[in-house]
Amino acid sequence: MRVGVIGATGAVGKELVEVLGKRRFPMTKLRLFASGRSAGTRLPTPFGETAVEEFTPEKVRDLDLALLAVSGDFAKAHAPGMVAAGVTVVDNSSAFRLDADVPLVVPEVNAHALGTSRLIANPNCTTAILVVALAPLHAAFGLKRVIVSTYQATSGAGAEGMAELERETRRVLVEGEPARAEVFAHPIAFNLIPHIDSFQPNGYTREEMKVVWETRKIMGLPDLPVSCTAVRIPTMRVHAEAVTIETERPVTPEAARAVLARAAGIRVVDNPAQKLYPMPLTATGQDDCEVGRIRQSLVFGDHGLDLFVCGDQLLKGAALNAVQIAERVPALKAAA
Repeated sequence: MRVGVIGATGAVGKELVEVLGKRRFPMTKLRLFASGRSAGTRLPTPFGETAVEEFTPEKVRDLDLALLAVSGDFAKAHAPGMVAAGVTVVDNSSAFRLDADVPLVVPEVNAHALGTSRLIANPNCTTAILVVALAPLHAAFGLKRVIVSTYQATSGAGAEGMAELERETRRVLVEGEPARAEVFAHPIAFNLIPHIDSFQPNGYTREEMKVVWETRKIMGLPDLPVSCTAVRIPTMRVHAEAVTIETERPVTPEAARAVLARAAGIRVVDNPAQKLYPMPLTATGQDDCEVGRIRQSLVFGDHGLDLFVCGDQLLKGAALNAVQIAERVPALKAAA
């Protein structure tokens, strides 16, 4: 297959290339696309050094698969034309996620939704990590409501966010100057910012509402009550999530651990006596999401749990999930 990564020089684009190599995705040619200022740059890849091409609609029409790591506006402008030319497109932006006729897929949860569509949306990174943990619990115990607070790494804002954390931490520790903010609304070094994306009329941010809307669509639960508070924290990688669920049927921590231990895409890390629990340091670079701190809810009693989830949002929250989608698209499987 002929595969193109569009937005190849960004944080997610680079991870896409690495994941394609790690998973030995079947291809005859890999092409990397970015803006004109990156054209001609040669990047090391698992498939050998590859030159970055300037994107044009004409150049990508002969691809079998396009993995988009670009803005929503770019995706809206160019993805339909690629699909019309016969290219299968997996889009990492929010452009098509809530379109009724575009599958929004986390393969461990709803691979059946792929159907025959050549345009597939990759979920918000926070949502993808969350539903990997929620889906097996819903299958076993039924979900009545979900409350989640997220602790999101600077890489969720791209390479620029990571660079700002590094730069401003050095400014404070080495130069003795106060931290400044360019990418984020406030200084991120030694701070927490309960503001990701734009505020909506209901007081929630768009990031928080993405978790609500996308969780419902992926899990096929359009009326599931979900509430989210999204917080940016001064770490490089991995989104962490404190999750409270109320269940339809009785649940115990022991039963939940057993269910999660059998679930795809999850590693149970839950031994507080040994100080073992999910953390960004241990989840960084891992394909599976860590789940731990599983305990009976003090609010919902035997019909509720509290748990903590960590997932690498550049992998399961973006690049890995996109490649897993591509591996399951019927037309691409047939081509392979």
